[in-house]
Amino acid sequence: MNEPDFITALRALPLHPGARGLQDDCAVLEIGGETLILTHDMMAEGTHFREGADMADVAWKLVATNLSDLAAKGAEPVGVLLGHMLGRDDARFLEGLHAALCEFNVPLLGGDTVAGTGLRSFGLTAIGRATHTPVPPRSGAKAGDHLYLTGPVGRAMLGFEGVPEHLAAFNRPSPRLAEGQALAPYVSAMMDVSDGLLLDSWRMAQASGLTFALDRQAIPVADPARLDDCIRWGDDYELLFTAPAAAALPVPAHRIGIVTSVAAAPLLLGDEPLSDPATLGFQHG
Repeated sequence: MNEPDFITALRALPLHPGARGLQDDCAVLEIGGETLILTHDMMAEGTHFREGADMADVAWKLVATNLSDLAAKGAEPVGVLLGHMLGRDDARFLEGLHAALCEFNVPLLGGDTVAGTGLRSFGLTAIGRATHTPVPPRSGAKAGDHLYLTGPVGRAMLGFEGVPEHLAAFNRPSPRLAEGQALAPYVSAMMDVSDGLLLDSWRMAQASGLTFALDRQAIPVADPARLDDCIRWGDDYELLFTAPAAAALPVPAHRIGIVTSVAAAPLLLGDEPLSDPATLGFQHG
């Protein structure tokens, strides 16, 4: 069973309204006078990090990727819960975990530790507090909105390939927490770019029931000569969002397209309709 099929099957299970139909990367829970944002991400050896990777970088990235989901909801982090599989260089993992928690001012709340054999995997649950309600969904884009990206894509790809100035983008990304909190009152839909700009744009367009028309020339990329690779590779953790055309955005962002009524496909790249998500970015399975 691949990732989309598995998620579709999960939707047949009892879901809390805060799960938003499993169309968002986070759950949104209203408790008392607070709105809590919860997310959980995993990292697996051989998929998210190489065998022999510096475990300090692995720990940092585990924290950063989860906090990036909170950023897309405009949330302020409250704390994290760690699922850790014991193995090589656990001391280095702890060093990276400490560095990330201090860098992003996020405390550890608890978690679980297990021993195992074979390839390692780690999980992290991040809990945040909404700084603005309604909390931005993936599904809120409206026809006529403009589509924006907070920064260039493709830097993580180049870092993975060993380009020195982009190593940090792959090994130790920075979630756009401040930008997400600033943007939350202005956006109609928002998510982070983790699986590739094209695929994540397709997902947000489909969730909104509209078409996103991307302007190839307007998309900021780390290597213009490899634009097609940059917009498919993923792991960039920039924020992708829609906002009304007249919105005065509080942070710098690149306008990369426009939201239209349903056209030939959920996504247009220039004049080219893109309808098959399997060709647009990274999916498990």
